Amino acid sequence: MRHIDQSLKAISRAHNNSARSSRKFVTLGKRARISSTALRGPYLPPENWHEPRETPQGKFCVVMQPAGAGFRHVLTKDDVRERLARLPEWMVEPLQVVQFSQMTQKKRRSPCYGMQWGQTIYLYPIEESRIEVFHAPPKPAQRIEAAMYGARWQAADAGRWHLVWTEDAIRDFYLNNVLIHELGHILDSRNTSHRDRERYAEWFALEMGYKASRRADLAERAAAKYVVRRHG
Repeated sequence: MRHIDQSLKAISRAHNNSARSSRKFVTLGKRARISSTALRGPYLPPENWHEPRETPQGKFCVVMQPAGAGFRHVLTKDDVRERLARLPEWMVEPLQVVQFSQMTQKKRRSPCYGMQWGQTIYLYPIEESRIEVFHAPPKPAQRIEAAMYGARWQAADAGRWHLVWTEDAIRDFYLNNVLIHELGHILDSRNTSHRDRERYAEWFALEMGYKASRRADLAERAAAKYVVRRHG
């Protein structure tokens, strides 16, 4: 694992709910998927803590921060609301805040796509170029994940690698992986170990995000073909 710079701002724990990041930690990655285990404590990209309501109201608010110089948010508030509206109400009920976070110098030391902390989901911006730079070749799992969503890895100079996203690919990835993955962490009240929580969130994102979106798309295509065939 990559050693974490201890100059990262320490964020105090909120009552009994520890800070938990959802994305897996990748050694030497430009956009490392950090984990609370790797960080050894409440050291995470400095964020705003949104105090959870004791009684969920079944509604969540969306907080939008500027993306930061050279970065952009992938989704909009409407994108998030529309995607989550497709899930059963009970799945979204515990969610209280979705924050589009700003990329800062401190956060770039341990960048991630998304994070769950309490009843809040944090979504992080990506480079305006949609090209991420890594300093190690992708692992098989990273290649598979990129292919699933339509991104591609390219070898660059000086041993670096680029992960190149199209607009459709990065939107698909955030809508049907990152966002749903973080929601899975909020819903997971059974698992306590980092490994088990990650396994659950990955399964949840696969079933309720990736597969569900593909089923809806296939159904729409089949319906369109049926209409053409019937009336053509």
